[in-house]
Amino acid sequence: MAHLQIESLGKRYGDFVALAGIDLAIERGEFVVLLGPSGCGKTTLLRAIAGLERQDEGRIVHAGRDISALPPGQRDYGIVFQSYALFPNLDVGDNVAYGLDARRSAREGVRRRVEEMLQLVGLPGSERKVPAQLSGGQQQRIALARALATRPDLLLLDEPLSALDAIERVRLRGEIRALQQRLGVTTLMVTHDQEEALAMADRIVVMRAGRLQQVGDPQAIYRQPTNAFVAEFIGRSNLIEAVASDAHHLQLGALRLRCGGTLQPGRTYRFSLRPEDIRLHDSLHAVDPSVLAQVERCEFLGAVWLVTLRLTGAAAGSAAPSLVAQFSSNYLAGRPVQAGSTLRIGIAPEHLQPLPEAA
Repeated sequence: MAHLQIESLGKRYGDFVALAGIDLAIERGEFVVLLGPSGCGKTTLLRAIAGLERQDEGRIVHAGRDISALPPGQRDYGIVFQSYALFPNLDVGDNVAYGLDARRSAREGVRRRVEEMLQLVGLPGSERKVPAQLSGGQQQRIALARALATRPDLLLLDEPLSALDAIERVRLRGEIRALQQRLGVTTLMVTHDQEEALAMADRIVVMRAGRLQQVGDPQAIYRQPTNAFVAEFIGRSNLIEAVASDAHHLQLGALRLRCGGTLQPGRTYRFSLRPEDIRLHDSLHAVDPSVLAQVERCEFLGAVWLVTLRLTGAAAGSAAPSLVAQFSSNYLAGRPVQAGSTLRIGIAPEHLQPLPEAA
């Protein structure tokens, strides 16, 4: 059995189904991220594991012990919330020591553990400060120190970075991941931020409407989505619907494109094409076959450009397919790409793989 085993878990609020038949196995030391849009059930699942919500069916087994009916205080975890949840009337040292005091640890042992945890999260010597004197990132570090102070076997993170500014989020996500790897603590984190999930997770659990959509490592989730929802939710994606003209080509209006995999002629398929997999067709990056496209819009995002392209060559009277391409700024240096210009682009066949679900 896995270190944390969730079996057929279900939760309803009246007629609303928050969780439906959730089966998930998490190994010791893994960093697993629950990812999905608001209302998908990811926080409900985390709270059920913590005992803060009681499931209607199914069971939760942690380290070989069935904890399904245990109150939160009898489950071995530390938890960090989005809102920090620090006690404003207590200084930093007392906040970190809160769980230790509840266990009636020896006073000297508590002091040493507080010092150790503050050193661990990069805030040594801050024991006498109060939360109001700290930045948002520092407060979240204190919340993390408090959660880890009792040496929990399981660490639960409920959108711990969403209240921070963009720069602090990137900095702290790296620190949390490095700390988790150093301690080897089994960690389950909730987020709706795709980049955060891809950067931090050993495995990602994509959820929608209370159900699991796909579970896998970040590369597999990004490159081999199991359905259109996952393809669109994880990063940017162009969803293309087209008819297979033969076993290796699809017909997109009057355009004929080669794709990966084996197709059934005459059948309609859906394909997910990542923007970065569209290349300019030139002497350095020639891709066969290539097609002409007109630039509709360019968006400069610093390191990259997002370029909306309208494919030409569609059948008369039909809408020309539109795609979003992503090019690095260095790659476009000196190239005249602007609205109204015409480009020849190429799509390598291996980047046109049919989604498992057929249209």
